[in-house]
Amino acid sequence: MRYWSQYWAAIPPPGGTVAHEPSPLTGLRVVDLSTTFMGPYCTTLLAQWGADVVKVEAPEGDVLRYVGDARAPGMGPIFLNANRGKRSVAIDLKDDGARGVLTRLVETADVLVHNLRPRAAARLGITPERMLALNGRLVYCAFRGFGSGGPYENRPAYDDVIQGASGMAAVQAVDGSRPAYWRSAAADKTMGILGAAAVLAAVQGRAVTGRGRAIEVPMFESMASFMLLEQQGGWIFDPPDGPIGYPRTESPYRKPFRTKDGYLAVMVYTDEQWRSFFTAIGEPELADDPRYRTIGTRTENVDELYSLMDEHLTRRTTAEWQEAFERADIPSSKVNTIRDLFEDEHLAATGFFERVDHPSVGRLRMARSPVDMGDRATAAPRLPPRLGEHSVEIAREAGCDDAAIAALLGRGALVTPQGEEGHAPRE
Repeated sequence: MRYWSQYWAAIPPPGGTVAHEPSPLTGLRVVDLSTTFMGPYCTTLLAQWGADVVKVEAPEGDVLRYVGDARAPGMGPIFLNANRGKRSVAIDLKDDGARGVLTRLVETADVLVHNLRPRAAARLGITPERMLALNGRLVYCAFRGFGSGGPYENRPAYDDVIQGASGMAAVQAVDGSRPAYWRSAAADKTMGILGAAAVLAAVQGRAVTGRGRAIEVPMFESMASFMLLEQQGGWIFDPPDGPIGYPRTESPYRKPFRTKDGYLAVMVYTDEQWRSFFTAIGEPELADDPRYRTIGTRTENVDELYSLMDEHLTRRTTAEWQEAFERADIPSSKVNTIRDLFEDEHLAATGFFERVDHPSVGRLRMARSPVDMGDRATAAPRLPPRLGEHSVEIAREAGCDDAAIAALLGRGALVTPQGEEGHAPRE
């Protein structure tokens, strides 16, 4: 199976020679002041697509550096995944000289990303008004827990809080059970993707107008919108004309189905797929049952349908059902554990996992960007940075001479990795 990048690389450009596509965001400079999950996930996506992402950290570093078992200090597994492809400069923004480094970075940047609350951003002078005054072409992206202008705007927020506030936790409750969180930082990661899309939309807008802009990506409003897409139901009408919710996802029978030897995820959806399913279970006459004839009536009777599937799927093995469903073009998959992903034959065949050697933590196995931008054949992954690994390099790019850099290092306002010239991170 050929990658899209191999396909594009095989197309001769004008002039007749084969050339490899550069990464689409090559040349885009992103200054990343964000920490934890959503901002770093946004900017690592941008980095994987070719952007030069400068991660600006406090001297103690992003808190994610210290979450999970690590082979080297400050290089925890979640940090490694959420910050690949970036350069790290560690500076104390309470120091006037260090703030000057940030100012000069912003003056030449394309994008600034942060997840500071409005009051904290104002204290540090990282407001949209000031940043856009420094650089009129800047795309200023602020991740926030709650959008500005409302009574919650200065409240702190993390993934669990937003899962609760947005209705996400309540929707997980089945048959009167208690609300539950997704066992994933689902809100944070969704925000990272939405933020990356918003940044790229603003960059495209700048290409048309020549001007930057300030964009705000609020967690609460974004996840409320995310949930309402299919859950709003009859409340899409004003006044309401039916109940809230989507019956298919509310069914207590909507879950992986037990087979003779395991579990199977199955999604039978179209009229043709249901006819094939009824034939596969030996009850083809159900296709003409008024309860199941159309998508509308099937949605109304989804509990009965899923109960029927639950009953029949226990009669064969997972492999037998997968073979039958593949013939019938019915989407299905065995239920993988996270560990199973590392042995999945499809992920292996598509080169999903990249193995790279990191100077601090050794050999790493990391999921590549799932989006093939046409440059995969030649793009080499940039490693996750040690805290302050590029501090001196970036300070020079910001216009600091050796004397200024030495002064910043001497008073701990600029930090380099432990064991290198300069100061180690504060405990």
